[in-house]
Amino acid sequence: MPFYVKQGQIPHKRHIAFAKENGELYREELFSTHGFSNIYSNKYHHNMPTKALEVAPMSLTHGDTWVDSLVQNYKLDSRLADGEGNFFSARNKIFFNADVALYTAKVTADTDEFYRNAYADEVVFVHEGDGVLLSEYGELEVKKWDYLVIPRGTTYQLKFNDYSNVRLFVIESFTMVEIPKHFRNEYGQLLESAPYCERDIRVPELKDAVVERGNFPLVCKFGDKYQLTQLEWHPFDLVGWDGFVYPWAFNITEYAPKVGKIHLPPSDHLLFVARNFVICNFVPRPYDFHPQAIPAPYYHNNIDSDEVLYYVDGDFMSRTGIEAGYITLHQKGVAHGPQPGRTEASIGKKDTYEYAVMVDTFAPLQLTEHVKNCMAPDYNRSWLED
Repeated sequence: MPFYVKQGQIPHKRHIAFAKENGELYREELFSTHGFSNIYSNKYHHNMPTKALEVAPMSLTHGDTWVDSLVQNYKLDSRLADGEGNFFSARNKIFFNADVALYTAKVTADTDEFYRNAYADEVVFVHEGDGVLLSEYGELEVKKWDYLVIPRGTTYQLKFNDYSNVRLFVIESFTMVEIPKHFRNEYGQLLESAPYCERDIRVPELKDAVVERGNFPLVCKFGDKYQLTQLEWHPFDLVGWDGFVYPWAFNITEYAPKVGKIHLPPSDHLLFVARNFVICNFVPRPYDFHPQAIPAPYYHNNIDSDEVLYYVDGDFMSRTGIEAGYITLHQKGVAHGPQPGRTEASIGKKDTYEYAVMVDTFAPLQLTEHVKNCMAPDYNRSWLED
């Protein structure tokens, strides 16, 4: 949704006859959001995108609910939930509510299956690995520490160059993932004051249409339900497309953080928004420059939000015992903040090197059994003085 893109061959008007050299028509598909009242793309296929040979149920689960979990602060090593699988089957659901679901995945295998999340936008943070995202819209290079924003209904594959160390943090949103409105002017252009601009956003590059008839497996996700559809024609058969809806990438290293005289709240590190939750990130930055500033965060009790931090890399100044791939959950109604001694230790420091992805939800999160199996049992005691 960042800006208008046009690629390949398209007719000069929407919804008119668009013929191949042999006189047959290309098949136009309107890919729209909010009914027909918000952003959309028009895609032009060699074949009807509706041709399916068979639809069958399939079984795929990502984690059962932990029904008697306590409302408290949690720290977990998500790597302890690692299994095996491809970019969608390896996902482990960690937290969820009616607005969002959070997964981690260690991807160990490639797949020739196509994948479509019909009910949710996906933000795939590529913690480790590089490769390519293949979709109807073309090829999009995937780099380490990329956010891949994939609109619901997109048919895609995610392939990596080396499966020995691929790790993902996946945010599944049941409403549109958007660039915050206050980052944009009335025409949609990113403002000078925004922490990133259009030059930082990468879009797919359309390749030659794949016009192949056969049996092409498409895994479709509908909430927590999966179905396997066998397509008659290869889905990447576009001759052209244009619009505002397509997968795109943004790398966390391109984010330009704000710096303040005193400590800025986490909301000043905002990245994307959706209904009832936001995505922020923390990146290396100079510390606060008031002569008596305390760079470590103040103790806080955010009574309207559950706060999830996925740790990517660096030295996290507010606490020890954190490694890449760890996750903390600080639930609404429970205070949290730096460990004893970390506030004092931060005074006088000039900068920080840390990368982390934060998801703040405005409805309580439910936990899965993966949390029980990955959590540090003594985390609640980490604020006690020795």
